[in-house]
Amino acid sequence: MSETGNIGRWLERHASFTPDKTAIDFADRNISYAALDRWASGLATTLATEHGIGRGDRVAWLGLNRPETIALLFACARLGAILVPLNWRLAEAELAFIVEDCAPGVIACDETFGDTARAIAGARPVVSGDGLSDVPSDTPARQWPGTISDPLLVVYTSGTTGRPKGTVLDQNALLFNALNSLDMHAMTAHDRVLVVLPLFHVGGLNIQLTPALYCGATVHLHERFDPAATLAAIETARPDLLVLVPATMDALRRQPRWADADLSSLRMLTTGSSVVPLELIQCFEDRGVSVIQVYGSTETCPIAAYQRPGEGRTLPLSTGRVGLHSEVRLVDRDGRPVDGAGRDGEIQVRGPHVMRDYWNRPEETAAVLKDGWFSTGDIGRFDAAGNLYFQDRLKRMIISGGENIYAAEIERVLHTIDGIQEACVVGRADEHWGEVPVAAIVPRAGMAPSEYAIRQVLSRELARFKHPKAYHFVAELPRNAMGKVIADEVRSMIESVE
Repeated sequence: MSETGNIGRWLERHASFTPDKTAIDFADRNISYAALDRWASGLATTLATEHGIGRGDRVAWLGLNRPETIALLFACARLGAILVPLNWRLAEAELAFIVEDCAPGVIACDETFGDTARAIAGARPVVSGDGLSDVPSDTPARQWPGTISDPLLVVYTSGTTGRPKGTVLDQNALLFNALNSLDMHAMTAHDRVLVVLPLFHVGGLNIQLTPALYCGATVHLHERFDPAATLAAIETARPDLLVLVPATMDALRRQPRWADADLSSLRMLTTGSSVVPLELIQCFEDRGVSVIQVYGSTETCPIAAYQRPGEGRTLPLSTGRVGLHSEVRLVDRDGRPVDGAGRDGEIQVRGPHVMRDYWNRPEETAAVLKDGWFSTGDIGRFDAAGNLYFQDRLKRMIISGGENIYAAEIERVLHTIDGIQEACVVGRADEHWGEVPVAAIVPRAGMAPSEYAIRQVLSRELARFKHPKAYHFVAELPRNAMGKVIADEVRSMIESVE
C-alpha cells in the first residue's frame, strides 16, 4: 500500500471483488462489503463537511459493539482522522477526563449512552441515530486524504500514575497487526469470525475483527459478551474463529448446555490477556476446540507473539513464538539483551505494529519506547525452541476478567476520602476473575470512614470492576529503607487475615 493509500481501501477492494458478501452480521442487520464501503464514505463526508473533521482530528465513540464503531473507524482512516473508542464501563468522571485529554471534535454514540455523551461533551457536538445512518453516500468517488502513516486509533489504558493515557496506533500498525493475525489463525476470506469482546480494547477490535475485514471474511458481531448468546451463536452462526479471555471462557463452560452444545465449527479459540488456567484450556480441548494463546498489549496493537493450533495442549504455559512481523527480545535491568534459553528478562517488542507514542505524554513515551523497542513491563523467558513464557509483571497491574486495573488509579481516589491517611491496593487471586483488587487502608486517628462511605466515593469516580473487593484497616503499611510501601508485604499481610 502506497503512502497515499489508507486502510479504507480494504473495503473499497472487497466491495469491488465481492460486493454482496456479508462483511458484518449484527442482530437483524446484514451489511455487505459494498454497503459498508458506502457507509464509511458517507460518514467521512459527513464528518468533514458538517463537523470540520480532517487529518489528525479526533472522533470519540461511546457505545456497545455496533457496526457504527467499524464504519467510523474506516471513515476516520479515509480522512486521516483518529477514532477514540471510549470504555462505556468507566464512570462519568473518568470519561470526562479522557475527553478533555484527547479533545475530540465530535462525540458519536450509541443512543443508549446519549445522556452520558452529552454530559461529558461540554460544547462539543454529539451525534447518534440518524447522524450515523448507513445510507449510501451520494458523494462521487474521490481521493481521500488519509495515508497509511496517519494515526488512526487512540486507545486509552490505565496509567501507572493513576490517570489513563492514550496509546496512539497508526494505520500501518493495524495493517501489520492484521498480517500477524492472518499468519496466526491461517485466516482467509472464507472464515466466519464471532466477535463478543468489547471493541474499546485492542483485543476485541484487532486480534480478529480488523484482520477479518482486511482479508474479506465475515464478522458476526455481538453488542457485548453474554455466555448464553455466545454459545447459541456458535451453533447457529457456525463461526470458525473466536477470541475470549479466561473469564469469558470460564463463563461459557459453566453454561447448562455446555456439554451438549455443537462446537464443531470452531477451528480454534484464541485467548490471552492474563495467565490462562490449564484447566480451562483442557476443558475446551476436550470438546474438540483447539486453543491458542496470544501475547501482546494495547501498545503492540496487540499481536506480538502467538501459538499455532495444537500448542495450547502441548505447550499450555507458553504464549507462543515471535510473530511474523514482530521482534521480541528480553533485557536485564540495565537494558542489555538477555541471551540464551531459560533466562528471565523484561519483554521488549519492536515492529511496525508498535504504537508511535502516548497521546500528549512525551515523558511516559520516552520511558517505554527507545530505538523502536517498547518495554512492556512484563518478565518473560524463551525456551530453546523460541517459545515465549510470561513469568510475572513489573508493573502493579491487576488483570480482572480481562480488564486491566492499576492499583495507583484506585489509590488516587482512596486518598481523597476523608478519614483515610493512606492506602495500598494489591491484587488477590480469584477463582472466577483471575485477580481482584483489595485495599489496605490506614485511617486517620478517630476518623475511619465506613466501607459504605468509601464505596459511595468510588462509585462516582471509578468503574465498578475497579472497586476493591475487600478493605482491611491497618495501623501502618510496611515500607522499605527509602520509605516506599512494599506491595508484596501488603499482599502477604492481607492474605494472612483473609
